[in-house]
Amino acid sequence: MLAKRIIPCLDVHNGRVVKGINFINLVDAGDPVAQAQVYDAEGADELVFLDITATHEARQTVMSMARAVADQVFIPFTVGGGIRTVDDMRAMLRSGADKISLNSAAVRSPELITQGAEAFGSQAIVIAIDARRKEFQVPGSRFQLSRSEFRVSSSESPLSTLAPSQPSALSPLSWEVVINGGRVQTGLDVVQWAIEVAQRGAGEILLTSMDADGTKAGYDIALTRAVAETVNIPVIASGGAGRVEHFAQALTEGGAAAALAASLFHFNELRIREVKAYLRENGIAVR
Repeated sequence: MLAKRIIPCLDVHNGRVVKGINFINLVDAGDPVAQAQVYDAEGADELVFLDITATHEARQTVMSMARAVADQVFIPFTVGGGIRTVDDMRAMLRSGADKISLNSAAVRSPELITQGAEAFGSQAIVIAIDARRKEFQVPGSRFQLSRSEFRVSSSESPLSTLAPSQPSALSPLSWEVVINGGRVQTGLDVVQWAIEVAQRGAGEILLTSMDADGTKAGYDIALTRAVAETVNIPVIASGGAGRVEHFAQALTEGGAAAALAASLFHFNELRIREVKAYLRENGIAVR
């Protein structure tokens, strides 16, 4: 079994690390280079920086940050946000990033994935997929279900039989790709989009549950598993980590190759060494 990775994520806004819940109510969480140095010393396997400002001016700031990180940190790191062209990718990689992450731009121009993979190699292309669970109506029922998984024994039955983590046989569980920080619906099915990005040459998928992000209630295991079982490239689970057990679930039940977290690490609620120690104790290979 390949060793699993633990990856801190640093959302960068105007040159500072920030964290919120569902990408709102942002709180300053420190200097990105200083944070990166701490995570390197703590044993992080990689880092992800996401520029959530995504303007031309902010991109210049993030490239300066990438150069500083590359000078002082010795683990691979990915940078995403506001990257819209092959030239943008080239500039970020030349600034010192090991990988670049595409999200909204890849949805709008899927050929960008292929172009990036051909120019820089699949190992440099990470596709970030932000997923939101679709609301669905149980046929014959007046109940609307959302963000939870329920199975109803018959269309006449009340919601007396609740089976978390099991998709309804009547209304299959599914997720929609959302972009622009979750504000724009695309109509794309997450699993089908994951298949396409893998076919186009992406080397990895960063899969974030927008429903779970920042809640500390746990990763969306059904979402992670649905994608990881479908594609032949690594999947990074993101969104919802709150306890060490959540990391183990994502890496085993969810089938993820890596687990990503942000606020837990930023505010020292958990240390990376603690997470790795727990995983080793439970028979999960980590670096």
